[in-house]
Amino acid sequence: MASVEVTDVAQVNEALAEHDYLSDEGLATSIFLAMTLERPLFLEGDAGVGKTEVAKALSRWTGGPLIRLQCYEGIDSAQAVYEWDYARQLLHLRTAEATGRANDAGANELEAELYNERFLIRRPLLEALSPTDGPRPVLLIDEIDRADDEFEAFLLEALSDYSVTIPELGTVKAENPPLVVLTSNRTRDVHDALKRRCLYHWVEHPDFDREVAIVSMRAPGVSEPLARQVAALTQIMREAGLYKPPGVSESIDWAMSLAALGRQDLDESIVEATLGTVLKYREDQRRVKDNGLEGLLAAARTVGGI
Repeated sequence: MASVEVTDVAQVNEALAEHDYLSDEGLATSIFLAMTLERPLFLEGDAGVGKTEVAKALSRWTGGPLIRLQCYEGIDSAQAVYEWDYARQLLHLRTAEATGRANDAGANELEAELYNERFLIRRPLLEALSPTDGPRPVLLIDEIDRADDEFEAFLLEALSDYSVTIPELGTVKAENPPLVVLTSNRTRDVHDALKRRCLYHWVEHPDFDREVAIVSMRAPGVSEPLARQVAALTQIMREAGLYKPPGVSESIDWAMSLAALGRQDLDESIVEATLGTVLKYREDQRRVKDNGLEGLLAAARTVGGI
């Protein structure tokens, strides 16, 4: 499915690590199967666990362009597949009138000229299915749970045979299907019919050691003791019943912020001052503070072995 040959799960794990993504065995297996069987990969999990980064790492590895379709409420085929450039079509008609071609050419001829590919605006899905001379693209359909049922049904049809129909031009079918990654934060349940078209994997928060490794990789200016403290405290916060538990992206941002402030160790004052980097809701910050920062730091040092 990708422009590289994959032979086993270990190769996938190593290749992702070389391109700044530390996977676990389950995720690497799902990616290997998606590439081997040429099936879309549906990744579900809490926000910030690295679902979107999977597609970015695959793009860096395979060399295929990353084409991102960001879903939102109300998205339809015009935003996802294609639309006609009405401004250029109108300009073409006015030019034909000004030069006298409108009188010479028949209505059918002028209409045919309007629905030419040069007036076609390719949106992400059509771009991903169009022929390409280079490596096949990685199509990221991000946060599919934000779209509505009608758009899900449309995707179901498009991904079943990797084709879309443009009434004025015909059907575009991918000769070499793109590597498709769908993500969901599970703000609502995605229909089973779409999931059945995909290979499914639930992306967990990393364990402590892997989170330390991720922080160290993505924030190279952060010392290992600081990375261990940040990862340990972030993991403890995830167990505190917060409205929005921090993800890996927040732990990376927090570590980078602390390093930018010249800190190599956590204490109550710096945690309180930078808490907004890792917790994005006032209620969550209040709960963490009410639990006692000193006790949380002590627990984090124990977990982190500091």
